[in-house]
Amino acid sequence: MLTTLDTVSLTGPLDSAVLRRVAAPLTVTVDDETRARIDHSRRLFHDLLHGDGSGESRIYGATTGFGALVGYAGRADGADQCDNTLAHLGAGQGPDLPPAIVRAALLLRARSLAQGFSGVSAEVVERLTALFATTFTPAVPRYGSVGASGDLIPLAYATQALRGRGHAYLDDRRMPAAEALAAAGLRPLALDGRDALALVNGTSVTTAATALARDGVRAAHRALAGLTCLLADLLGCDPGFLDEDLLRAYGHAGAVHVGARMRHTLTGVTPSGTRPLQEPYSIRCAPQLLGAAEDALRYVDGVVAADLGGVSDNPLFFPADRGTGKDAGAYTGTDAVTDGVADTGQVAGPGKVVHGGNFFGQPAAFAADLLASVTAQLGNLAERQLDLLVDPARNGGLPPMLATAPGQQHGLQGVQLATTSLVAEIRRAATPAGMQSLPTNLHNQDVVPFGTQAALRSYDMAELLGLLCGSLAVGLRQAVHVGARRPTAPGCGRLLDALVETVPAVERDRPLDADVRAAARLLLTTDLP
Repeated sequence: MLTTLDTVSLTGPLDSAVLRRVAAPLTVTVDDETRARIDHSRRLFHDLLHGDGSGESRIYGATTGFGALVGYAGRADGADQCDNTLAHLGAGQGPDLPPAIVRAALLLRARSLAQGFSGVSAEVVERLTALFATTFTPAVPRYGSVGASGDLIPLAYATQALRGRGHAYLDDRRMPAAEALAAAGLRPLALDGRDALALVNGTSVTTAATALARDGVRAAHRALAGLTCLLADLLGCDPGFLDEDLLRAYGHAGAVHVGARMRHTLTGVTPSGTRPLQEPYSIRCAPQLLGAAEDALRYVDGVVAADLGGVSDNPLFFPADRGTGKDAGAYTGTDAVTDGVADTGQVAGPGKVVHGGNFFGQPAAFAADLLASVTAQLGNLAERQLDLLVDPARNGGLPPMLATAPGQQHGLQGVQLATTSLVAEIRRAATPAGMQSLPTNLHNQDVVPFGTQAALRSYDMAELLGLLCGSLAVGLRQAVHVGARRPTAPGCGRLLDALVETVPAVERDRPLDADVRAAARLLLTTDLP
């Protein structure tokens, strides 16, 4: 729950705006009610662990080995069990994840643990929250997670860095984690086996990457709706393809929603009367395409919201005075069920420990795969609209490649080549990951969702989609410079003016890579029409 621009409380559900902001230092707080809930869960863990005094109960990860070795006893000492948990997961490879994803994932981990179902010590949550006031960010390798028992390997690296092991970033500089902790004024975490397992047994990396990717695609989706309007206005298209009755008859809520927004942007437009009766699909079918994307994004919104508010861990501890139904305190999901026992919403005795699969990242995997499909088709739209704009046979008589002196100057030729490359890269990456299950861990993890791969891939694709939007925007700005009319709709005029302020016209050939990035930043971070 966002309380001020600089402070976040773990009491209520998080949103992706907070996940974006946590890339920079901010204050994260734990109130007394949340702390009491965590303490209560911790006492229940100890009560269940020691049972009636006749010996320890079996609790996964506290008294047992891990994964396929659950049938063997773990280490008796809690600190040794912590080492056992984390050391064997130090098998990640590849480049480090973006710090923005790592910090967002740790905020999600803190939020999940703060709901009081994980049996961790309050100090773990409090010390997690302390790091967000600094720039400390664990160095986490990209490859190694299958998103099944949570993001085990990446979260193990993050946890080890919090203990002063491995590497971390401070003020964007990579260094030994112990050195970074000391410089940030943070103390290394001391953990037992339960704490260590709870820190790694969740889908926080997957959820963070999916949420951030969704935000990037949503921003590009909004930008493309505005750029399509600007394209239609510059070419003098008739706005009939956005007719309200037409889109209502189509029957899809997303198209109705997008069409209304585009009609608002095109309010006041004057058709040139020189365009064909029916525009190419990249203009005429834009509300249907963007509308279908809106419908898909709404599904992704729902999955992200559920993951941001849910508990991702195993096992979970349910105190007797916190039912598992609608009165279960912070928990907002569906009722839990114990093996062979009907769940009445209240737990008899001191409480219960439930071993299950709330670390299984299938929802996010499906959502991220859908997000990848949306990204690919939005990328196709942007690339085709730029292709139309640079083609003198279809752009209303503007010069080829929007060059001021074709042959002596090459206009958008390099940019168009780059957009073709970007689209090809997006298409290559769009292969679904969430159904490519491979059994592992001696068939203990015999079905895995690969949600981490799906989410990180979608995060990368969202960045490329933003660059495609920036490329189209540079083309639209240049089109006016080489002869296209001034927009007749005030909303389109404001968008063009913002682009003119950001991107100089191309007179002599020059590198346009920075211009594309600048236009992308403008479109994705500004509430333009």
